[in-house]
Amino acid sequence: MTDFERITKAIHFIKDNFKQQPRLEEVAAHIHLSPFHFQRLFKEWSGVSPKKFLQYISIEYSKQLLGKKLSLAEVSFETGLSGTGRLHDLFITIEGMTPGEYKNEGENLAINYSHAETVFGDVLIASTPKGICHLSFVDTTAKAIKELKQSFRQARFVQKTDMLQQNALKIFNRDWSDLSKIKLHLKGTEFQLKVWQALLQIPSGEADTYSGIAGKISLPKAPRAVGTAIGNNPVAFLIPCHRVIRSTGITGEYRWNSDRKTAMLGWEAAQLSGE
Repeated sequence: MTDFERITKAIHFIKDNFKQQPRLEEVAAHIHLSPFHFQRLFKEWSGVSPKKFLQYISIEYSKQLLGKKLSLAEVSFETGLSGTGRLHDLFITIEGMTPGEYKNEGENLAINYSHAETVFGDVLIASTPKGICHLSFVDTTAKAIKELKQSFRQARFVQKTDMLQQNALKIFNRDWSDLSKIKLHLKGTEFQLKVWQALLQIPSGEADTYSGIAGKISLPKAPRAVGTAIGNNPVAFLIPCHRVIRSTGITGEYRWNSDRKTAMLGWEAAQLSGE
């Protein structure tokens, strides 16, 4: 049996038995490897540990059940978890929110949103009391607002410009005098948050590659997963996904238009050179 066949067999076993929450030793025995060898081989091929893969499978199933309005206790039982405490911990680890918050889809959350003009085009910016939760370049206002509301289906939206938004928008006027005033309130998986944090470390005027970001988060074989997380960035420019290019040097695609990405990189390079 090749390594690829072993990993494929292990993945099928985890998917078929996730409700029993199989231990590492059980999965390793199923493909006739030691736990140590299996752990190392699985992470090399998939980019995550067997435990993390099991968590991803469990959380996706839990999300389906929560969508059917089952109680947290019922979801815990159906997913094979020992109780609501483990379900809570799993959601915090993977989704960055509690099961109740996921189920309520932003219920009781107040979100202000407004439109603004920038050097790169019009944007829709939104904020919660904690910080900026959304920033996107818009071509069609109605479509942009619809996409925002789909991310927080039960939230209360108010068209209003607040200080959090004003502080964030200063960055488009080349005002980087007090970046500490720019607060972000992000909703994402643990992996997405890790990728977005790595993006924040890329200095203005510089660029990194997808494989470079993958290496920085200690998952060198997961550049495609990194690319997906970058594509799901909810806060344009402030989280600088535009600073990630292909290893060939080609600028590559951009969620808000590749020409805009090229313009951003040139604009930032000009600031660095003092032009």
